[in-house]
Amino acid sequence: MADIQGWALLFFILIISTIILRVIIRTRGSSSLPPGPFRLPIIGHLHLLAPIPHQALHKLSFKYGPLFRISLGSNSCVVISSPEMAKEFLKTHEASLSDRPKTVASVHLSYGSQDFMFAPYGPYWKFVKKLFMSELLGGQTLDLLQTVRRYEIQSMINVMLKKSLAGETVNVGGQLTTLTNNVISSMVMRKRSESEEEAGEVRTLIKEIFDIAGIFNLSDYIWFCKNLDLQGVKKRLVDVRGRYDRMMERIIEEHRDMRMKKTENSDAEYAPKDFLDLLLDMHEDDSLEIKLSIDKIKAIVLDMFTAGTDTSANVIEWAIAELINHPVIMEKARCEIDSVVGKSRLVEESDIVDLPYLQAIVKETLRLHPTGPLIPRQASEGCTIGNYYIPAETRIFVNVWALGRDPDYWENALEFRPERFITTSSENEGSGKGQLDVRGQHFHLLPFGSGRRGCPGTTLALKIVQTTIAAMIQCFDWNVVGNTPVNMEEGTAITLSRAHPLICVPVARLHPFPSL
Repeated sequence: MADIQGWALLFFILIISTIILRVIIRTRGSSSLPPGPFRLPIIGHLHLLAPIPHQALHKLSFKYGPLFRISLGSNSCVVISSPEMAKEFLKTHEASLSDRPKTVASVHLSYGSQDFMFAPYGPYWKFVKKLFMSELLGGQTLDLLQTVRRYEIQSMINVMLKKSLAGETVNVGGQLTTLTNNVISSMVMRKRSESEEEAGEVRTLIKEIFDIAGIFNLSDYIWFCKNLDLQGVKKRLVDVRGRYDRMMERIIEEHRDMRMKKTENSDAEYAPKDFLDLLLDMHEDDSLEIKLSIDKIKAIVLDMFTAGTDTSANVIEWAIAELINHPVIMEKARCEIDSVVGKSRLVEESDIVDLPYLQAIVKETLRLHPTGPLIPRQASEGCTIGNYYIPAETRIFVNVWALGRDPDYWENALEFRPERFITTSSENEGSGKGQLDVRGQHFHLLPFGSGRRGCPGTTLALKIVQTTIAAMIQCFDWNVVGNTPVNMEEGTAITLSRAHPLICVPVARLHPFPSL
């Protein structure tokens, strides 16, 4: 409803603005700015972004080139749609382009940009990134937490087995979100959703956050709407952050009680410290140069939930949907798993290195369905790229979705073809495509971003995504209700979610089923 109201208000403003007598003023030096479509008063080019922004921007690049300029209301922006330009922005000029643009939602949910994702590039952001990489996402920590990930995957497979035996349908995305949420909860605060009710509450909270963040909000674009809440977005933000606050206050209080008991009785056995314990240690340490307030802790933990829950679940759901629509590829992946793992045990993370075709399936899924279709940056200072000047405060959007569909580089770009990432494939001979990584070193493929502000959780995400997909292929056939091809329409959320949930009946294919 909020989206409909937003577009209705935008249409109203468009009508009013076309009536106003306009004078087009050419400012000095405007000829050095990138090309772009004709700009309407007040709204700029907002009307050109419907229905799905990354798809609309891709179409505009056909006419205006790989680097073009648009105005989103009062915000000056440039859009990047080629790997060469992406490299210029994300590598060559990265020092000037490492900030994030702010929205009402991002500022409110990040407690005033006190998190990691939206904090300005500087000492605090570097401190938090180092914290992530050394204490939560480093190789040693991920190895120690492998049992957590294995347990959660086994638990999900067990739920699906029960559905299979009963002949019941499964909301694949819902089960995957529970899986990823439990992994992150266990890593960050030694707590998982033990009941469907609790898991549903957390899923609902995360979904609402993504839904609100993806709403077209006039307050973010039209200058005279800045302090107005015409669509009720801010009201919803206050509500959802209030519920998150209450959940975190309860969890922090539980941790404090446990810490106090541990201090009073040093001989008793307690669970080892989790990431939240570490953050609380820093909060209580007055000697640190950078002080961690409780709001900062809440913002950092929320980053982990939003970045680690919805995104990985989306990738797995897209992959299973593609495999259902391409049964030959599904069967080829299954044969690979059966030959390496066998049928008497469940596939594990250590097996992935010996499953190159499965790895290729994940890469192909990330190419066609990147979790973040647009990489947002903001220029902290002006810079010149090619023959064009990019002023300070300009918002930059690298269209990752478009890079993965570049017909000049990807043969049959719209087809789902994992073979393009197999080194021994004849079509890849001498091209290097079989060796392509997804970590931002190759600018045709940027599912996790690149450079300083690339996703720090890439390794964790790949471990969860690859192993979960392998387990779902190994254990079940997936029957779609109605036996029709899976609808691959994209949703309009801030991450690349599916427009329609994937509802299937899992059919156990291993007899006896591997012991869980």
